[in-house]
Amino acid sequence: MQEVEFPLFLFHNGKNVRSYEFFGAHPARDDGKKGVVFRVWAPRAKSVSVVGDFNGWDPAAHVMTRLLDGETFELFIPHIKNYEVYKYCICAQDGRYLYKADPFAFHAETPSKTASKVYDLNGFKWSDKAYRDSLKKKNIYASPMNIYELNALSWRQYGDGNYFDFGKLISELIPYLKEMRYTHVEFMPLSEYPYDGSWGYQVTGYYAITSRLGTPHDFMKLVDELHKNGIGVILDWVPAHFPKDAHGLYEFDGAPLYECPQWDRMEHKSWGTRVFDYGRNEVLSFLISNALFYFDRYHIDGLRVDAVASMLYLDYDKKPGEWVPNIYGENKNLEAIAFLQKLNAAVFSEYPQAMMIAEESTAWPLVTKPVDVGGLGFNFKWNMGWMNDVLSYMQTDPYFRSYNHNKLTFSMFYAFTENFVLPISHDEVVHGKRSLIDKMPGSYEEKFANVRAFMGYMMSHPGKKLLFMGSEFGQFKEWDYREGLEFFLEEYPMHAKLALMNRELNLFYAQTPAFYEIEDSWDGFEWMAADDADRNIIAYLRRDKSGEQYLVIVNFSGVKAENYRLGVPKGKYKIVFNTDSVKYGGAGALSKRVFATSKKISHGRENSILVDVPALTCLYLQKTE
Repeated sequence: MQEVEFPLFLFHNGKNVRSYEFFGAHPARDDGKKGVVFRVWAPRAKSVSVVGDFNGWDPAAHVMTRLLDGETFELFIPHIKNYEVYKYCICAQDGRYLYKADPFAFHAETPSKTASKVYDLNGFKWSDKAYRDSLKKKNIYASPMNIYELNALSWRQYGDGNYFDFGKLISELIPYLKEMRYTHVEFMPLSEYPYDGSWGYQVTGYYAITSRLGTPHDFMKLVDELHKNGIGVILDWVPAHFPKDAHGLYEFDGAPLYECPQWDRMEHKSWGTRVFDYGRNEVLSFLISNALFYFDRYHIDGLRVDAVASMLYLDYDKKPGEWVPNIYGENKNLEAIAFLQKLNAAVFSEYPQAMMIAEESTAWPLVTKPVDVGGLGFNFKWNMGWMNDVLSYMQTDPYFRSYNHNKLTFSMFYAFTENFVLPISHDEVVHGKRSLIDKMPGSYEEKFANVRAFMGYMMSHPGKKLLFMGSEFGQFKEWDYREGLEFFLEEYPMHAKLALMNRELNLFYAQTPAFYEIEDSWDGFEWMAADDADRNIIAYLRRDKSGEQYLVIVNFSGVKAENYRLGVPKGKYKIVFNTDSVKYGGAGALSKRVFATSKKISHGRENSILVDVPALTCLYLQKTE
């Protein structure tokens, strides 16, 4: 009885953070027979049956027993094996029969089919211990983090349009990530979802890795191999909302259960989805367990939590009259705030080295500060403000950029208020926004020069990095989830050279502590020229903890800055990276490599250098004594 009572007690109190070990379908023995025990929470159901191929989908064949809490149903069925297809047939209070996938199923049929599958997660032999042990010695905040954001179905595809499975991703993706020198890969959602066009952000199987790409063990193998090659794994996770597909969580037992029943909090109308009820303990157990599940069973390194802003604000995407204030008359969703704090506290108590990354698009305070000081408890946040500002700036014709100079510099007013990730994400290359390179103004060559300069700026700006797939080699076409990336473009010189620059830039970043070691204070950053709007130039120093310094100069103008005098600390400066290099597709206009300061005042400093800065170019110069 204890093995049932205690998990249920914790579940109903919002504290069963491993509820997936109790609910769902699990191998078991009863009276000496092997089989599977099924458990499901459906408090308002009149009755629940397990139906599947094994009983001809007959609701009368395997009727479940109501457990002592009066809300959970259980049944042991002998002789059930791996991959058996099943659903729960729920008889609602109004007499309707609802055929629901298992909320805790570990595997599912491949869409467009919608049933769950029995799957034993045990038995996979992990070999990533060395990698995981190394994380315990690592200060993630003072380490390089260069993330390649990936949609697994449309990264590469076969000639017939079929996408790579997990096995093929092992043989193709891992060598590519290593060659391009990315430190982490972030997968857009892989939890089972019905519609490819949702990109995975409308989930029906929170515990089931999508069967489109293989089995749960196949995904474990991919993570294992990524780790053995030193690459961290981040999953997009969607605890903000779920779709209204009939087989999913939607009105699971005939009425709102996982969704909030309050009229103004039930639905995201513009998304056509239901919102989780963060005030319900059982929902907290379900979601927090789901987050820990991916760390426990799939050894992932982090979760990027989607649509956090939509959870925090009661009036998110709502007009006056469409929402009800909280008990203090405010627009804050107090239950959602408490959920996020409990979520992060639970994850970090078990996995101190985890990454919990918030996609939070507003100026909500203390997102990456600990819960005990009033923060949300994440340890990283996407810097959406930086992304919107700099992309707006880059899309502006260089002739008019001087009027938008603050979009380049404003981010430094708040750069150290949170632990930021600088994202150039999938959302920025769809729905008519154009690909990264196609956003750029000017001629064909100028578009490439703009991207090169931008990437040099991005990689030297405080904050961890994220780039969406295809941007690294300059795909002109917008991302289309139905098609693979246009890797054939690398057969053309300018695309190949851009890919080479990004590869070498990624390597430079990973090997240069000044660009990642101090991200939380002005100790690692100093403006040299912040207000030269007329010339579209910015310049700054980056420092590491040992005092090593690099001078970054970026000319976002369409014309060369000749004899540009820049006030800098006394010393010699050697160019170590130049986005205008011929091998990267540039003109190679700068032949001088070392610049010594002279005692001439500029930019408020006693010493300065004189340098020609090519148009649309980023330079890195290492300071020597």
